Amino acid sequence: MATSSYCATANGAELYKHCASNSRLIGFNSRNRSSKLFLTRTSDFRGVKRYFHVKSVSSEPKQKVQDPVTEEGAESVLSSFAPDAASVASSIRYHAEFTPLFSPERFEPPKAFFATAQSVRDSLLINWNATYDFYEKMNMKQAYYLSMEFLQGRALLNAIGNLELTGSYAEALKNLGHNLENVASQEPDAALGNGGLGRLASCFLDSLATLNYPAWGYGLRYKYGLFKQQITKDGQEEVAEDWLELGSPWEIVRNDVSYPIKFYGKVTTGSDGKRYWIGGEDIKAVAYDVPIPGYKTKTTINLRLWSTQVPSADFDLSAFNSGEHTKACEAQANAEKICYILYPGDGSVEGKILRLKQQYTLCSASLQDIIARFERRSGDRIKWEEFPEKVAVQMNDTHPTLCIPELMRILIDLKGLSWKEAWNITKRTVAYTNHTVLPEALEKWSYELMEKLLPRHVEIIQMIDEELVHEIISKYGSLELDKLEEKLAAMRILENFDLPSSVADLFSKPERLVDADTETVEVSDKVEVVTNDEEDKNEDDTGKKTSVKPEPGAKDIDKKTTVVPEPVVIPPKMVRMANLCVVGGHAVNGVAEIHSDIVKEEVFNEFYELWPEKFQNKTNGVTPRRWIRFCNPPLSSIITKWTGTEDWVLNTEKLAELQQFADNEDLQIEWREAKRSNKIKAVSFLKEKTGYSVIPDAMFDIQVKRIHEYKRQLLNIFGIVYRYKKMKEMTAAERKAKYVPRVCIFGGKAFATYVQAKRIVKFITDVGATINHDPEIGDLLKVIFVPDYNVSVAELLIPASDLSEHISTAGMEASGTSNMKFAMNGCIQIGTLDGANVEIREEVGEENFFLFGAQAHEIAGLRKERAEGKFVPDERFEEVKEFVRSGAFGSYNYDDLIGSLEGNEGFGRADYFLVGKDFPSYIECQEKVDEAYRDQRRWTKMSILNTAGSSKFSSDRTIREYAKDIWNIEPVKLP
Repeated sequence: MATSSYCATANGAELYKHCASNSRLIGFNSRNRSSKLFLTRTSDFRGVKRYFHVKSVSSEPKQKVQDPVTEEGAESVLSSFAPDAASVASSIRYHAEFTPLFSPERFEPPKAFFATAQSVRDSLLINWNATYDFYEKMNMKQAYYLSMEFLQGRALLNAIGNLELTGSYAEALKNLGHNLENVASQEPDAALGNGGLGRLASCFLDSLATLNYPAWGYGLRYKYGLFKQQITKDGQEEVAEDWLELGSPWEIVRNDVSYPIKFYGKVTTGSDGKRYWIGGEDIKAVAYDVPIPGYKTKTTINLRLWSTQVPSADFDLSAFNSGEHTKACEAQANAEKICYILYPGDGSVEGKILRLKQQYTLCSASLQDIIARFERRSGDRIKWEEFPEKVAVQMNDTHPTLCIPELMRILIDLKGLSWKEAWNITKRTVAYTNHTVLPEALEKWSYELMEKLLPRHVEIIQMIDEELVHEIISKYGSLELDKLEEKLAAMRILENFDLPSSVADLFSKPERLVDADTETVEVSDKVEVVTNDEEDKNEDDTGKKTSVKPEPGAKDIDKKTTVVPEPVVIPPKMVRMANLCVVGGHAVNGVAEIHSDIVKEEVFNEFYELWPEKFQNKTNGVTPRRWIRFCNPPLSSIITKWTGTEDWVLNTEKLAELQQFADNEDLQIEWREAKRSNKIKAVSFLKEKTGYSVIPDAMFDIQVKRIHEYKRQLLNIFGIVYRYKKMKEMTAAERKAKYVPRVCIFGGKAFATYVQAKRIVKFITDVGATINHDPEIGDLLKVIFVPDYNVSVAELLIPASDLSEHISTAGMEASGTSNMKFAMNGCIQIGTLDGANVEIREEVGEENFFLFGAQAHEIAGLRKERAEGKFVPDERFEEVKEFVRSGAFGSYNYDDLIGSLEGNEGFGRADYFLVGKDFPSYIECQEKVDEAYRDQRRWTKMSILNTAGSSKFSSDRTIREYAKDIWNIEPVKLP
């Protein structure tokens, strides 16, 4: 490992070695503080004097830095130590002066955060370097997790918690005049994701590092994230995220790690018979690394993010000097905008092109990096057939699908392998996680657009599709032609394409007989049909001449009529990315038992029949470090006390030991006190963020997730409207007797172009504005929408929650992960039998879960019933709609929102997500919630049993299953 050198230029340029002891790993539970040097200031931070001295905290002689992976140096290099508060404070002081992002006059919280984070990063980098070097030496199989999202959250508390340095940093900052929690709150959430997809990916990285699996994550470094959500009188407004405005202390730019990325151009055949992709637009992807530490382990893996740019030579200096400034910067602007926004709007062709560029950049840069590492580790003896034995690539949803044709392109065009060799390697390397059953989320790309942007990849996809067609015919060739055509239409990667010429003859049909007396004369865009005296003639839609007899009673004035042909609608040619994932990968997994069943039985049923061995289930999980240990210290202490060990943080099976104490009065008292302390913190947060005051003794009823019709925030708010209406019809005494106090909290972002979701946000905020200012209702009911919901907000709200809503239409949520976080924190859930709810209910006990609504196998029939006009809405549901239309929540016209729940057919109508169908069951279930909450002993027992039953939902369990069943990798612990 290389050491880090820093220059102190005050009073003479003398070179100092910064000592976070690069020759040693940051370890655990040891008090060896040897061989550390820190630069410290002699003056107070508030002053302007800048005199320094080198302070030695060890009398040991200096030692030569040794290679951490050599046998001789390993023991010394990997010896562990835990810095004390004084050493930590010295390191923070050093970074405040020598790696500053702020002026030197003051040491305020933002500057304290950056200096603290940079100090922690030193420790992470020592372990990161050792981990990297060890993997290089051992050359074991490594997994690579490719995802468009990594929703990391704040990193400071998580990092020092994993390093077991929380106490040292808290004391050091206290000595420097700051509070650790306040300093940590200065960190912006990394805007690299939106919802569960990105949070899952981040939990997986934590578990991979904690369990010592050799693995990296790959993503994109979005400058502005998705967007920052603001709530105004008009509902949601989007502004650009500013998370990188002051820089990120965690990332390390690797200017020496960059790869070329190409778009457009053309494909030609060289004199050697090979295909060459030439011309077009060239950019480069530059690596930014973020260290990911494991818990109580030296292993520190990597999240490598790609940023896009062009060489300085592409700046048109001549054009700039001529006043054509936009033209001069065009190449750089085109490159940089690829990494501006997560999921740019795709309502325009330009938006679609940008999204596809993003996906290809992630795939191409990551694969080039992976292949370069494979070649380097292989040395002089590169055996490409061993590539799948050293590399596992996991595609998190369909966004990284282009990994398949890109790996084929590199192997064939650049490495000289045959098609057969490359295809065999690709299929053994790549695997696919499906996260949705929603048709619109199973990506399809315009063939025309893809052919223009990625011409060589389209050729490869066509060849994969043709090979698939041959395999289907080989398997099902005995079927009737119509049935075989249906199967091909469902399974092909290319949609709305003619069959390849190699098999087209199999489906040719005999010519039909043509009446020789029929003659047609084409004039302009009309067709004149000339008939004989016996009968009229016309052409069918295949161009064949057929007889058409005149209508009875038709006037026989003349035998010449003019027919205007109906326009022929030609369906667009599309590339089905999910089908390509299934065909090109060796494993396909769903993310909950019910979801994996739907994947096999409905979404990819034809593929499941062809390749049943490919399909697996991997129920999602979340990391218990961030989602209990660090975000909920009061509950963590209770769990440790009553289980007698802290081992539950790594072995969540030990949570089950709480079951035997669920009725214990002492535990219940402690449990309620912990919950209340978390709620008091949430009360302050809600006041600060929204201006609304709530009481901590109310039930905190929370639904926080992406705003989408299938997640049914609309069902929740309609239930609240019904509750409010009934309250208004009662006396104060009746209200108090009937209802327990509730604070109903919503959070989540509606996609910027998703109009109906944004209407739902507007409706929730309007309902809240009315109810929260109603003096008759007071603290009995509050409705709050938390703006800009993110991981940090979740870390505060989830520990404070009493009831959480997971109420999606059954069969539509793949898994969910927030439901797991709520369960771990002792929150009781109301939900449908959807996604991981099914398994959570099984684990925590049916009596500890509030179940309502239609089940997945009933949904198709219920929609059919609606289409046939047989559905009769509940009168309470109609009552709510009428109440909203009456203007009870302001003058805004909600006809379009409510109209989506009405009618029997049509886009945006007919209540596709069955809000009206499940509404009676939902409000009746909410009455049972009130009843249970009144009995606090019963409620607390249910809460304890939810935590005790959540052990299955650790991402550690999920990762072990991926490692064993899909990636075939083993833990590798550093010596």
